[in-house]
Formats: sequence, structure tokens, C-alpha cells
Amino acid sequence: MTNSARFDRGHTDDLMSFLAASPSPYHAVANAAERLEKAGFRQVAEVDAWDGESGGKYVLRGGAIIAWYVPEGVSAATPYRIVGAHTDSPNLRVKPIPDTGARGWRQIAVEIYGGTLLNTWLDRDLGLSGRVTLRDGSNRLVNVDRALLRVPQLAVHLDRSVNSEGLKLDKQRHMTPIWGLGEVAEGDLIAFVAEETGVPAEDIKGWDLMVHSIEPPSYLGRDRELVAGPRMDNLLSVHAGTAALTAAAAAGGALTSIPVLAAFDHEENGSQSDTGADGPLLGTVLERSVFARGGSYEDRARAFAGTICLSSDTGHAVHPNYSERHEPGHHPMPNGGPILKVNVNQRYATDGSGRAVFAAACERADVPWQSFVSNNSMPCGTTIGPITAARHGIATVDIGVAILSMHSARELCGAEDPYLLANALTAFLEG
Repeated sequence: MTNSARFDRGHTDDLMSFLAASPSPYHAVANAAERLEKAGFRQVAEVDAWDGESGGKYVLRGGAIIAWYVPEGVSAATPYRIVGAHTDSPNLRVKPIPDTGARGWRQIAVEIYGGTLLNTWLDRDLGLSGRVTLRDGSNRLVNVDRALLRVPQLAVHLDRSVNSEGLKLDKQRHMTPIWGLGEVAEGDLIAFVAEETGVPAEDIKGWDLMVHSIEPPSYLGRDRELVAGPRMDNLLSVHAGTAALTAAAAAGGALTSIPVLAAFDHEENGSQSDTGADGPLLGTVLERSVFARGGSYEDRARAFAGTICLSSDTGHAVHPNYSERHEPGHHPMPNGGPILKVNVNQRYATDGSGRAVFAAACERADVPWQSFVSNNSMPCGTTIGPITAARHGIATVDIGVAILSMHSARELCGAEDPYLLANALTAFLEG
């Protein structure tokens, strides 16, 4: 455990509220935007002309948000300091024709999103969330946060080898949730969503819906030193980045760079979308900010050359039951502070220079930190870090918080680490 004087449990309480209120990427960015608005930021539309005024601004696009704060008196070539994160988490998403069923059961057809741990969705009370798009092109958030769906596991009596040979799940046949009894009727789910959302069913022309566990986040352990909850990968970083950006903005004229939060969608399936890190959104927003302040392409190039990004995503804490899967010399622990993620094959973008930047930020914030590298015999995951570095030519460092049960419907982290991460990110953004 770290020095308790460094720990503000109120920050972790707030994270748990944020997780519970953000069952989908669309809710996550709406909640982040609300916090930014309270801190004096204002939304700017991509279709409008932008001004070069100082202050906080943000852009919303689907499940992504880019927010930045321009201090008074900065030049057009002022570099950016970026906290990168992502809003999506592996889950089950509703198919275009959702109403299905068998043998008198009504079910909802779902597609597997990202690399989820399938078994963690079994026998769990599930709600429904996301957004619907109306006839006029507007969107409405959907959050049915009660026990609506369930993916029932086969009883052990009908699968006698499950405990000796392991659970085997077919994504198509075994992961379809039930939501009632009776005959299947086309349009039932959307009619239900329309009623829940308060709009006419005939006005709903599109939807991006997904299931979520309705069990709220909670402290865990004898001393409540751990936190269990959904979507920590990677709303933990979105929450910390939002807190850090608002804190940096409060520093105002003391800033020598422009702090930015870039929270993308679709990281869990490769980031290749108009709201993903492999799309043009971040570069476009940063360029327009340069040009709105009267800058030229030369100013844009100078700003990008001096820019650095901390790509914040969760990483692996050492697992006490599977420690042989980890690199023997690197065992990140909960409440040991954020981790620096390294892979020389560029699955993470960190290099020695980036390590120095991260270490300096942690030192300024009086935050401990740890190193993570994968076991040479195990494939390494990746993040938005290498994508950001390659697409925009921006120096990038991969960091995060060490967790257990990554990609589960319910993950686990140290109760102190969210606060420590937010402090480190604040120190980084303030330069």
C-alpha cells in the first residue's frame, strides 16, 4: 500500500459513479462532456467555423470526445500534451435483426464485440444500453439499467465434463440472451426500447445497442483496498483523463503547452473507424486548433513536433494463481501506482525518452510507478499508443493501471490507483 496521505477515496468513489453511469461509449462521452461543461469548457461543432479564443473546448463524435484547453497568449506553434484513452469495452452487441428465439423462449440476437471473456457474461443479470437514431438524424441515449436479459449456462447435469475438461462456448449458439417467454415477434425489442426512451417506435431508424452488467461497482477486500466493477478497461483512464484536464485548465496561465484529452471509440476491435484512434479525428481537431489561432502549416508541423501523448490504458497486474504467465522480473501490483508499458516490437510505443517524461510527471506528482513488459513466450496486447505515434508523428508513451480480469464483464483494480493515475496525468498535462 502507498502512503495513505496520497489517497483520496473520494476520487475512487467518483470513478465508481462514472462507471455505473456509463454503460456504453455514448454515455461515457456524454458524462465526460457534462464534467467539462461544469469546468467551463464549451462544445464546438465540427461543421462550424472555429475561433481562436482561449479557454476549454471539446468535440463530440459518436462514442469519442476530443477536449482541449488553450491558455491565454499561446502561439499557434505551441505544442500539445495529450492524454489518450478509449471509451469502448468488450461486450455483446445487438444485431440488426434482433428478435429471435427457440423452444418457446424469446431471445435477443447479439454479436461478440472485441476480445471479451465469454464465460463472464453467463448467468449474470444484464441491462441494455447504447443509442437510437431517429428519423430526423438525432440520437437518444438508451439505458435500461435493470435485470432484462440473461445468458443462461448449461446445468452441470447436462455437461458432466465441464469441470474436468473446461467450459466450451460457441459464440453463435451459446451466447444468445433470453428476455422472456412466448412467440418471437419482429420489432418487439425496438418497440420496447422506444417505450423506454419515450419516442415513437416508427421514428427509430437506427440503433447501436449493447448489453451491460447491472451489478454496481464496489469496494472489495478486508480493508476495501480493491475495487471491482465493469468497463475499467478503459473508462478508468477516461475518468482520470477528464479529471486531469479540468485540473490542468484551472492552472490557466501557468501552462506552457495545450492540454488535451483524446478518448476514442473502437479500440477493442482495431481502432479503424471515424471515431477510432486510427482515423483522422485527433489530427483534424489539433490542426484546426492551430489554424483557428492564425497558424500556418509550418506552425502545425512545429506544434506536432513538440507534442507528446500519454496513451493511458489498463495493463496486467500479476495474477497470484497464474504468476508463471507473467515476466518473472516485472510483477505490477495493485496500489503500486500506474505502470509504464514497454514492448520493443512496438505493440506499445514507449521508448527511453518517453520513460523519462513519464517518470518526471510521477516525480512531480509524488506518485509511485511500476514497469510492465510481457513474458517473451506470451503474445503482447496493444493500445492506441502505436497507432497515435505512427498516424500523427507524435511522441507517445504507453501507461495505465494494473488490473486483474481484463476483458471480463467485471474487472478488478487497486482502490488507490485511479487517484494516483489522475495525479500523474495532471502533472503531465501541466508540464
